[in-house]
Amino acid sequence: MIAVGDAAPDFTLRDQNNEEVTLVDFRGSQSVLLIFYPFAFTGICTGELSRVRDELPEFQNDAVQVLTISCDSPFAHKVFSEREGYTFPLLADFWPHGGVAQTYGVFDEKRGSADRGTFLVDPDGVVRFAECNSVGEGRNPDDWKAAIAALSA
Repeated sequence: MIAVGDAAPDFTLRDQNNEEVTLVDFRGSQSVLLIFYPFAFTGICTGELSRVRDELPEFQNDAVQVLTISCDSPFAHKVFSEREGYTFPLLADFWPHGGVAQTYGVFDEKRGSADRGTFLVDPDGVVRFAECNSVGEGRNPDDWKAAIAALSA
């Protein structure tokens, strides 16, 4: 798994609107909170992303951009984002299947999905927070808030 202090691997993926999003485009201007999740429309994933939606200004603002990533298709992400009211990008690590999750070391080969990896990448492209939970183990978004606050300290 990518660790704190490592350079975040760049990627380009399509969001729920089929628009390309490239990590390096945020370099020099914003930190990026990368939230890998296993599957759209599932309980823990929906709960975690809904917490981000409900408290969005604490996760995404002028200094930080939220990018979520799963192996679902952009079409599934479109329906998921509309159903749940997610306005942040849901990126499709669809093809090559799980390629970005593999690069970050958070791909579950047996399930064919991302684990619950979270990375906070600073504006210089350096990972400042990293965690990984298994598919059935939810994360605490308060830890993400603390990591974001630590960037400003």
